[in-house]
Amino acid sequence: MTTLYTEIASPLGLLLVTGRPSATAPGGTAIASLSVPGRKNAPAPAPDRLRDHAAFAEAERQLTAYFAGEAEGFDLEFAVEGTEFRRRVWDALDAIPYGATTTYGELAARIGASRAAVRAVGGAVGANPLLVLRPCHRVIGADGSLTGYAGGLDRKRVLLALEGVGEPATA
Repeated sequence: MTTLYTEIASPLGLLLVTGRPSATAPGGTAIASLSVPGRKNAPAPAPDRLRDHAAFAEAERQLTAYFAGEAEGFDLEFAVEGTEFRRRVWDALDAIPYGATTTYGELAARIGASRAAVRAVGGAVGANPLLVLRPCHRVIGADGSLTGYAGGLDRKRVLLALEGVGEPATA
C-alpha cells in the first residue's frame, strides 16, 4: 500500500504527516503519523513514499483551525497500528477533553490497568504516533509537573497554553 506524506507549517515547526488512502472514504486519507521536528524515531520521507499535499488538505484545515484557537478537536480517520494495550491507552487519550489534563495514574485507572502498569501506560503514551491529533500532551506527572513529551517539553507547553491550561508545576 502506498504511503503518502506532506509537511504542514505550524507554531510547533514543520509537521510531517504520513498516511494512506482511506479504506472507508474514497478519495480520503487515513492519517498514520504526525511528527514534529526532532522527534525521536519519527518517520522520514523515503523513496517509497509519495509526497501528496492535496491528500492531507482536510488535516491541514483542521490543524490550522486548532492552532488558531478555532477548534478543540479533530474529525479525521486514523490508520495506526499498535497492540491492544496501546490502543486502549490511545483511546483513553482521545477522551481527555480539550483544556484538561490527567496523570499517567489516572489514565491507567481509566483503562482498568493496575497501579503497577503506570510505566507501561507511560510507554504507550510515548509511542503515540499522532502528536497533537491524539492529545498525549494533556498527560502530566502525578505531582502536576510537566513530564516527557516526544515533541519536547517546550512544544508541550505551547499546546497546553493554546488550550488555556496554566503552566503546570515544575519538578
